[in-house]
Amino acid sequence: MASKALGLIETKGLIAAIEATDAALKSADVKYVRNDKVGSGYVAVAFEGDVAAVKAAVDAGAEAARRVGEVLSVNVIARPHEDVSKL
Repeated sequence: MASKALGLIETKGLIAAIEATDAALKSADVKYVRNDKVGSGYVAVAFEGDVAAVKAAVDAGAEAARRVGEVLSVNVIARPHEDVSKL
């Protein structure tokens, strides 16, 4: 994961997370990694790819999710350490 980035979008509700995932995958060349149901209706979705692509995907995904629900947080980690993927 040396030149890759990790992007995260956390939403309130599954519908907003699905909308964010759809928009993110359509907007840039990123790979869907996973989603986590955090609790209390919170859902986190993760993507990986090149730094610029992940930034574009996360921005597009967050904007799409805001149209149908609530976005709690958005984060892009550029070139994370290999041990981060173990979490």
